[in-house]
Amino acid sequence: MALNIFQVDAFTDKPFRGNPAAVCILPGPRDEIWMQNVAREMNLSETAFLHEQEDGFSLRWFTPGVEVDLCGHATLASAHILWETGILARQQQARFYTRSGLLTAEGKGDEVELNFPITPEEPTPTPAGLSEALGLEPKYLGRSKFDYLLEVDSEELVRKLKPDFSLLKTLPIRGIIVTSQADSSEYDFVSRFFAPAVGVDEDPVTGSAHCCLGPFWSKRFGKDEFVAYQASQRGGVVRVQVRGDRVYLGGKAVTVLKGELIDLA
Repeated sequence: MALNIFQVDAFTDKPFRGNPAAVCILPGPRDEIWMQNVAREMNLSETAFLHEQEDGFSLRWFTPGVEVDLCGHATLASAHILWETGILARQQQARFYTRSGLLTAEGKGDEVELNFPITPEEPTPTPAGLSEALGLEPKYLGRSKFDYLLEVDSEELVRKLKPDFSLLKTLPIRGIIVTSQADSSEYDFVSRFFAPAVGVDEDPVTGSAHCCLGPFWSKRFGKDEFVAYQASQRGGVVRVQVRGDRVYLGGKAVTVLKGELIDLA
């Protein structure tokens, strides 16, 4: 049986920008080994697998190397596909049951708005190898339950980073967020995200990182709404609103590929 599979560029309105995710729609649950093999075959930072269940959809995310607990861009891509294919009407809320609990998505004009949990950071000592791997000393270092967050002095430093991924891979954490205040008035802050430990050297646009960046910059700026830019080679824009223990992530999406996955299992 062939399965529908899509590739979506998330957090962008232009093809070949933002963060590509694969979205595979299943008739029911599948085993982890099969999903991991498909994610490795797709070779994108995330492949999302969803199937309908009562009151929503089961949703799981896999990098080419591991299953992850939270992923923003592949959730945005999944909602986009549910609406684009007519599985859900555009005015319907998409409800996803995940390893991070219930996540929802709603259409807001031409954007998708995700409702995610915040993942706040706390100050932490600098682990051995981190400064060497990045080639800089952070202005501030915090740690969330998923990632390290480093604040640096300028957007230029964020953009010019050339990490030693073999060193970063040895750190016992999902990823490393590097951020600074933006130079221009177009954005509030910029960031990059590195996650070689889970098989993704640099993720182009990372929704889940903004679950940490939102509350971090809310404390710095004294406000709770932002326009953020992830300054990877592909680049992407994330609208961020912090509301209590939730963060709302807004962005656009473009479908660039539709196909059938031949189910050889």
